[in-house]
Amino acid sequence: MAAGLLVPAAAASQAAVEPPAGSAVIQADIAPVAVQTASPATAAGAVAGAPAANATCRVDTISINRFSECEWATVRVNVVRVINGVPRQVGTATFTARHSMTLQSKSANWSEKFQLSKARTTGEGKGITVNVTATAGNGTSAKTHYGPHLLDTGSSGSVTYTTGAMRKGRINSKTQTRYVFSFTKPGYTSGSTGYKSATWRCDNYYGTSGCAMTDAPTAVSMVGIPWIDDGIRKLRARGGHYGDPNGGKPLHWMINTKKKNDNRRAVCGGRTAPPDMKRAGRTYCDEYPFASTYEGGKKLPASQRETTWVSPNENNTQGARITNWRRPMHVMDNDPFYVVA
Repeated sequence: MAAGLLVPAAAASQAAVEPPAGSAVIQADIAPVAVQTASPATAAGAVAGAPAANATCRVDTISINRFSECEWATVRVNVVRVINGVPRQVGTATFTARHSMTLQSKSANWSEKFQLSKARTTGEGKGITVNVTATAGNGTSAKTHYGPHLLDTGSSGSVTYTTGAMRKGRINSKTQTRYVFSFTKPGYTSGSTGYKSATWRCDNYYGTSGCAMTDAPTAVSMVGIPWIDDGIRKLRARGGHYGDPNGGKPLHWMINTKKKNDNRRAVCGGRTAPPDMKRAGRTYCDEYPFASTYEGGKKLPASQRETTWVSPNENNTQGARITNWRRPMHVMDNDPFYVVA
């Protein structure tokens, strides 16, 4: 007698399972999914609020911006029969699964839609049923709305996400959605495979609950804050590129008061404004990269950092500008960002 087996392969890694002695080896051949974040130019264009457009969809790619994701995976299911102890592929079913997720800046509850294309089948690949389940974590639960469907036809479903109440100042840990595809067919041993979404996180740091894609950089603007803006521009003219949306590396925000103070002391501690700066009212030492970044202080070589004497009013304006950027963008510890100057 020949035993029927479903061997699924999808767009994420799955380890082979050691079979019992004498049975066939079942393995899933998994192809990687590329991750594409919004370009620095896109991040820089979003300084006034959340990006207006959702992430662009591309096959075998996870595309993200600060508040949306499109994940489009190709899934191949191999139908294997073990004949006289030898596993032989006798059919396939290949389809794509496309997920569209939009997070909310002012709510920690949101939804996701996904579509499964009609499968291209060969041999005994016809008649396979698929079910999809999604799970989340770290304070957020996911409920999948999808009934089992035959791969012979296209289908669609959705996921609703609900996050438990968060006190002000709360930052939930980063997490991902985990998708599991289960395949069944009468007379065959079932199989499953799965993959994950991009990383996201919910918080109520400033008193407004919301969630964001943590790996998608955003940008804060220093344009219009004269001496601070000028200092950053001069640094970039000399070759400083950190935080520059025009080809530079992103900075990473840091929430640690002690380390922030250490960074500030490292470059401004004990310094007094020279007489000409005092006469101009520029008595405050301002550092770039900001002290509240993992690149702050003397973490970078001297060619990649600078200090500028500014007025107390400019310093206060900068602080308000940063807060009014971080709040709607939900920029938390170690999140990447650029500085427009």
